[in-house]
Amino acid sequence: MSFAVPADAYDRYMGRYSKRLAGAFADFARIELGHRVLDVGCGPGALTSEIATRVGADMTAAADPSAGFARACAARVSGPEVRTASAEALPWPSRSFDTVVSQLVVSFLRDAEAGVAEMRRVLRPGGMLAACSWDYAGQMQMLRTFWDAALALNPEAPDEARVMAYTDRDSLSELWFTAGLRNVETAPLAVQAEYDDFDDYWQPFLTGTGPGGRYCISLDADDRAALRHECFQRLGAPAGPFTLSARAWAVRGVA
Repeated sequence: MSFAVPADAYDRYMGRYSKRLAGAFADFARIELGHRVLDVGCGPGALTSEIATRVGADMTAAADPSAGFARACAARVSGPEVRTASAEALPWPSRSFDTVVSQLVVSFLRDAEAGVAEMRRVLRPGGMLAACSWDYAGQMQMLRTFWDAALALNPEAPDEARVMAYTDRDSLSELWFTAGLRNVETAPLAVQAEYDDFDDYWQPFLTGTGPGGRYCISLDADDRAALRHECFQRLGAPAGPFTLSARAWAVRGVA
């Protein structure tokens, strides 16, 4: 439910990263003209848009469990088939796609093994299945700054690096091997995002988007103000624009 928010709230929180990540991830997934491609967990459509540009809207499909995100994706990317569906129950026949991709989603699946198995089901033999997840414990500055600040004030804060699964190359590789995929490979994908000022960084957390936003709005006013100040100091008390970097771990394998 931490992503049951308007699409523009997600864009302000994570969209500035996912849009930049989409191109590098599509390259890693070896998406090429002539492929029929499914984007699982499409959100408001950052990766779907990249895919449609590369292979054509008629060769692109997408799914998201959030009806609001599915509608936003369909409105933003004209032409692809967009369904409201979870990764664990995809509404397409077996062997429907040449490539299946999932950007920043696997860590949030209720049953990751079932989700990956279902993504493999709709993939043709010889097709590519690829996913990526943020490196929550390391080089994702936007979230690492927030959770380090939260932990400094409350050691019991639900740091995503502690509670999220499949956020490193080894666990992603193991998940892909368990699903019976072959030629499994991983790689880091690095992007940057710009902020106009500290409020541009802080305000998206107040929308309740993602685990960070959900934790932020759960705090009382005093604790939230203390967290804001701690984040501000950890970012160097910026008086104007600044840039943060982020690293995702990507995995791919052949059915």
